[in-house]
Amino acid sequence: MTTVPAARSAAGDVETAVRARRSTIRLTAPAPSRDELVDLLSAAATAPDHGQLRPWRVIAICGTARARLGEAAAEAAPTADLAERTVTKHLRAPLMLALVFQPRDHPTIPRWEQLAATSAMATTLLLLLDARGWGGVWFGGPYPNAPQVRKHLGVGDGEQLLGYLHVGTPVPGEEPRPRAPADVRSKLSWLGDTAL
Repeated sequence: MTTVPAARSAAGDVETAVRARRSTIRLTAPAPSRDELVDLLSAAATAPDHGQLRPWRVIAICGTARARLGEAAAEAAPTADLAERTVTKHLRAPLMLALVFQPRDHPTIPRWEQLAATSAMATTLLLLLDARGWGGVWFGGPYPNAPQVRKHLGVGDGEQLLGYLHVGTPVPGEEPRPRAPADVRSKLSWLGDTAL
């Protein structure tokens, strides 16, 4: 019987998780507890981040706070119908995680690299949530740059709201949509004259 080295086995688990993860649109209670969320964020913070600047912060929104945020966003809606739908959109998951980008002035780590690190953390967090059986999806959210939303969340002038991770329990009986493997050959080019 052949044994697989631990690192190789873990890599297989990661690949399986990456290939299997899907955004979960329909979510219900419960959601991760405060302690579990701290643990998940601690793990997600290990994502690639040059200089370990952690140029992000997360605001957890649950309970009636979701409706209050929805009402703040609804103030930016151009019509009453859109305002009503805006409030409802904030209630489609038991937990919303507002993802705030906090770029830092740094002599060698440009803003774009800090944004990439923030995106890597959010993607890692979604993978971790999925691995623990939670559902999650990243939505831009209605009117994320509206002054009412920024004020309600306390988003500063030098910060940017990158949307919300909606988190909860996948609705029972709903299977994730299948996804065909991507043909990435047109996205790959080689430099060099030695074939691998």
